[in-house]
Amino acid sequence: MEWKKIKEEPFNAGYRKLLKKTFQLPNGQVKDFDIKREGPAVCILALDEDKNVILTKQYRPGMEKILLEMPGGVVEKNEKPEEAVKRELLEETGYAGDIKFVGTSYDCAYSTMVRYNFVATGCQKIAEQNLDESEFIEVIKISLPDFRNHLRSGELTDVESGYMGLDFLNLL
Repeated sequence: MEWKKIKEEPFNAGYRKLLKKTFQLPNGQVKDFDIKREGPAVCILALDEDKNVILTKQYRPGMEKILLEMPGGVVEKNEKPEEAVKRELLEETGYAGDIKFVGTSYDCAYSTMVRYNFVATGCQKIAEQNLDESEFIEVIKISLPDFRNHLRSGELTDVESGYMGLDFLNLL
């Protein structure tokens, strides 16, 4: 027997948009699941001309700590992921480079978000950061070996994007 969706009701919790989805499970039991209603996002593994990885050092409220992250963000309404990733890389870091699409990944089992993953090579700084009022980001560069260790540590929110990018570039 398959999972059968019985109903779906949107609701908000603060600024978060959620869905309460009710399913009949394969064993016949009926169960509710709260799902984050999130739009598409982009993430980019950006490397400069010396193959250093360009990261953003920023506070993450969920973990309540500062993390080294890959640049990225939400895809705005009427914006294509290819446009969003260029915008996010430039806004958060001031860098631009040769951008290629790697593939998609899911945020988590309880989210509707699809993440579009990209790589950028040969990145050069072409502008100053242009951050939103709630963004406080320091740009950090680390070597590829240090980035691989950083991925292994799990101390960033887009681990899968990093591995997909390194695999795409044959740098694992």
